[in-house]
Amino acid sequence: MSFAHRHLLGIEPLHPTEITTLLDLADTYAEQNRKPDKHGNALQGLTQINMFFENSTRTQASFEIAGKRLGADVMNMAMQASSIKKGETLIDTAMTLNAMHPDLLVVRHPQSGAVDLLAEKVNCAVLNAGDGRHEHPTQALLDALTIRRAKGRLHRLSIAICGDIAHSRVARSNIMLLGKMENRIRLIGPPTLMPSGIGEFGVEVFDNMHEGLQDVDVVMMLRLQKERMDGGFIPSEREYYHRYGLDAEKLSHAKPDAIVMHPGPMNRGVEIDGTLADDINRSVIQDQVEMGVAVRMAAMDLLARNLADSRR
Repeated sequence: MSFAHRHLLGIEPLHPTEITTLLDLADTYAEQNRKPDKHGNALQGLTQINMFFENSTRTQASFEIAGKRLGADVMNMAMQASSIKKGETLIDTAMTLNAMHPDLLVVRHPQSGAVDLLAEKVNCAVLNAGDGRHEHPTQALLDALTIRRAKGRLHRLSIAICGDIAHSRVARSNIMLLGKMENRIRLIGPPTLMPSGIGEFGVEVFDNMHEGLQDVDVVMMLRLQKERMDGGFIPSEREYYHRYGLDAEKLSHAKPDAIVMHPGPMNRGVEIDGTLADDINRSVIQDQVEMGVAVRMAAMDLLARNLADSRR
């Protein structure tokens, strides 16, 4: 079993075999989470601190449940009410926490690269729960696990990622992970929401849903990140839905057994038709949430093992 990292800061440093190691372990946790007794002891005696400088529902709840199911002492810091508001720098916050000897630090931050900076200053394992427009590694891993369980494999699939690519850390992490696992990736969205130079990532780019979704195995929708937009990226939500929102007609161009994904939170009637999002035969959106807990359990388990080895 190979996973040689001290932190989980992004998908970029991970080798395909390490991704497979993590997903295999997550698979076992997914099965465990469906049993009446969901508890393990991989993090027994360890302290996990969740620091979310940005709002979160799924990711924070998921990390908290994952830690508690593995026996960790979990603390959620309300960063909105922390000393950051009094002018304390991120580094000083890190040093303060470090003095309390935590073992796992889960961080979400609005600035790209902030989590990497934090990781350099502390003596514990750091997990990136999303930093700015940079990366969201556990989301890409849970998406990968969801795809692998639904399709039986995670290679040589045709996968369309649609919507607000430019502002999306989820898209960035997924492009890297799915690329490493040898899949064909198509990006679909309006030119205003497509980052410049994206073709260098080895992806196909479309601004038309009908062409882009032709014969794909997986359709991954993205949230319109209005909080990161400063200007007129789209004419209106109504027009956006008409051209880029996923509905049954657009999905008919994909393969008959294509699955529909969305990282959440969803804007129904903007990025995706509500009926389609709830279609149990096509949508795996609830599976993604379920796999999120399993993937975060696996990630923290592997990092805790490496942490124990480094302290010997």
